[in-house]
Amino acid sequence: MNTSTLEPTLSQPTMQSKPIDIKNITVIGAGTMGNGICHVFAQHGYNVSMMDVSQDAMNKAMITIGKNMDRQISKQAMTEEEKLASLSRIATYTDMAESLKDADLVIEAATESIDLKLKIFESIDKHAPEKCILATNTSSISITRISAHTKRMHKVIGMHFMNPVPVMRLVEIINGYATDRETTNAVIELSKIIGKVPCVVNDYPGFISNRILLPMINEAILALQEGVAGVEEIDTIMKLGMAHPMGPLQLADFIGLDTCYSIMNVLHMGFGNQKYAPATLLANMVQAGFLGVKSGEGFYKHVAGSKELVVSERFLHKKW
Repeated sequence: MNTSTLEPTLSQPTMQSKPIDIKNITVIGAGTMGNGICHVFAQHGYNVSMMDVSQDAMNKAMITIGKNMDRQISKQAMTEEEKLASLSRIATYTDMAESLKDADLVIEAATESIDLKLKIFESIDKHAPEKCILATNTSSISITRISAHTKRMHKVIGMHFMNPVPVMRLVEIINGYATDRETTNAVIELSKIIGKVPCVVNDYPGFISNRILLPMINEAILALQEGVAGVEEIDTIMKLGMAHPMGPLQLADFIGLDTCYSIMNVLHMGFGNQKYAPATLLANMVQAGFLGVKSGEGFYKHVAGSKELVVSERFLHKKW
């Protein structure tokens, strides 16, 4: 879930040979993470099936992918010909079974909801070829729990990409309790081929990335809630004092406060420790619909097309 205001060099297409058993990729979900995953695999020569229940969402995703590739062209990280070839490798489907018929790997990138993911994985398991690896882009939900709703627990794994996917190099690979070594090795190799750095972790709440990141964000929200410091002060201290490229409250807005709240609840329930309880302020903001960038306001106001950071008026006139 982490990101950076810095812009590392976008990964270049590679001419390395692909793992012999992984040629066709299906991505379930056309949102921010889903279209980013489609972008990266198509750029590196894979046939990609993008599946979503909404054709309109997929149409918007294809526009987004095109614009992001234009940015790569402007940075001389891709040519116009490579863009057109990459886009031609992406096919869209609203039918789950049709999108999975030739899949060697399927990556679920739907909303971070356990009930939705379990339902999707039951359907994927039913329709995907027997040899197909089933991966989830979840940032916090148990891989073991998801795999238990399939008949191929040994072939279920986590592939947690970072946002924005075309820029961020990390892939957090999460082994479920029953994931076999062959599946893990295939996903490690594949991640390297698409220009990512794979880090393998085990299946505990929050894995590593969010087990460390989200409690820090939650602590920043608690500090704001208790009136220790204001929004700008908290973020400035972490940026200038700790060399973070983005303050924790700005990052929370970028991630989505609903997602932050969901992950904190996973940590709280998973460990049964009060230190992981989500801040009351976070819960209130989510319930009121102030979700950050996606809703236009969180700790900051967000205007499409503007990079200016303006603290929400709610935090200028109230003591939390």
